[in-house]
Amino acid sequence: MKIFRDFRSFLQIQGAWYLILGIFLYGIGTGILSPMNAIYMSEGIGLSKGEIATVFSVSVLLNMLITIFVGMISDKMERKKPLPLIALLLCMSGLMIYMQADTFMQALIGMIITVAPSGLIMGQIFAMARNHFMKLAPKIFEIAQIWLRAMMSVGFFTGLLIGANLYMFADFKGVLIGNLSGYLFLFLLLLFYKEFKNEEGEGATSTKGERFSLIMLLALLLFGCADSLRGLYLPLVVVDLFEKPYLMSYLWSVQAVFELLFMTFAGYWAMKFGSRRVFVLGGVCAAITYLIYSSSPPLFVFFLVQPLYSFFVSVLYGVAMGYVQRMFHTKIGFGSSLYVFLFQMASLVGYVLPIWIQGYTPKIFIIPTTLVGTGILLMTSYMLFMRSKKELMTTA
Repeated sequence: MKIFRDFRSFLQIQGAWYLILGIFLYGIGTGILSPMNAIYMSEGIGLSKGEIATVFSVSVLLNMLITIFVGMISDKMERKKPLPLIALLLCMSGLMIYMQADTFMQALIGMIITVAPSGLIMGQIFAMARNHFMKLAPKIFEIAQIWLRAMMSVGFFTGLLIGANLYMFADFKGVLIGNLSGYLFLFLLLLFYKEFKNEEGEGATSTKGERFSLIMLLALLLFGCADSLRGLYLPLVVVDLFEKPYLMSYLWSVQAVFELLFMTFAGYWAMKFGSRRVFVLGGVCAAITYLIYSSSPPLFVFFLVQPLYSFFVSVLYGVAMGYVQRMFHTKIGFGSSLYVFLFQMASLVGYVLPIWIQGYTPKIFIIPTTLVGTGILLMTSYMLFMRSKKELMTTA
């Protein structure tokens, strides 16, 4: 089958194993901490709901500013690798401060130093990867980049399982040390990675550009806001309902285990049917999931709908990345940074939206349902407009 041949070719790309293994280990570190981070702030440090939202929001805001600024200049740099290496050193330093925090201010400072430079890691690694894959695997580079992103999800799934056990045996300190290890392993692997030089105009000849559309970017932003809101508040809702923090690691692991499979299908479907149609399908899956969350279902239903949500995540963080990059296909560094910036902005908005809702009630998920519904409407309207415009040009 073509999928298996392409995947075998992906694994055989010279020098790509440094990126594949690095992203996998980084995913493990992220998976260890992500479902526990808000819980750690609430129960480990004792922060209020507003303080937790403030820590996340300020950190992400600074992250956005750094990411888009560096993205604008990265394409003029002959080498991009120093950027994520410096960012990783800063992230590790900030995490050490965060691990010792016992007040709001200490948590804020530690989180800022950890999160603010982190946008450079993903943005510039995927810019380097796109150059690498276009150079050595031009026939499969689009799906190769999706698989690279999927490797992070596989690592994330592994990290979720490790994180749940670390919490039970070593409490929050073990979780934070696990996250620090992910940064360290990625740093060491990037040191040995041989980067391909950024060649002006190479992207233009290697890939077909995507029409720039503010409407599509806005719709993807709304999707990202919904997912970020869920990422921060679902752990808190689950703990409030079932009073078992480690459940979130198992809950997210059900989602993550499907992502490699779904990212593969979503990537091929996007190439065959178009990215926009796949976005709409993913949005419908997300809307159904949010509606079920908001109904305060029993625990087994939370697990039951996770595979459905996996498809939405696969589309949002796999297909959407290539879509935004192709809008700026002659400026790969900027396109990659803009993608990260877009979802950082989504995180900022998503964290703040539910702050006026009392407690951690499942009714919070009415907000992301509305956001995704609006995004689907925008995308559908844009596709109908483009189709009618094309028909008019054909008949003219």
